[in-house]
Amino acid sequence: MITIKLSYQIEKDDFTRAGQASSSIKKVLKQLGIDAQILRRIAIATYEAEMNIIIHSEGGFIEVNIDPEKVNIIAEDRGPGIENIELAMKAGYSTASEKIRELGFGAGMGLPNIKRCSDEFQIESTVGKCTRLEIVIYNP
Repeated sequence: MITIKLSYQIEKDDFTRAGQASSSIKKVLKQLGIDAQILRRIAIATYEAEMNIIIHSEGGFIEVNIDPEKVNIIAEDRGPGIENIELAMKAGYSTASEKIRELGFGAGMGLPNIKRCSDEFQIESTVGKCTRLEIVIYNP
């Protein structure tokens, strides 16, 4: 079984390149013939994860492992961590600054959208260190 691995570095506050990683992932998956509905879910999940890294962290990475049965996405950032994961998972809750909100981001839908688009979703966070998401989307 062949596994394709993609990896992207995401920088803090890099709004000029925001969305490039998720667009690149979508392009590769489209070339591989992934079903359009699966592709849409992956694109939403990776975009939301990418924006969370840009907006809320000191930077991080997204790694994608693609095999015939599933797409496994790891999104990990450097600091500041999430103090209350349960609260952060509630639609509409956001810690985004006013500056970020003025740019049109920070509506508090990122993590809920990622979970909604995932077949499997795990989040781990250590305050002051990092947040790590593992997202699995099956390719029937």
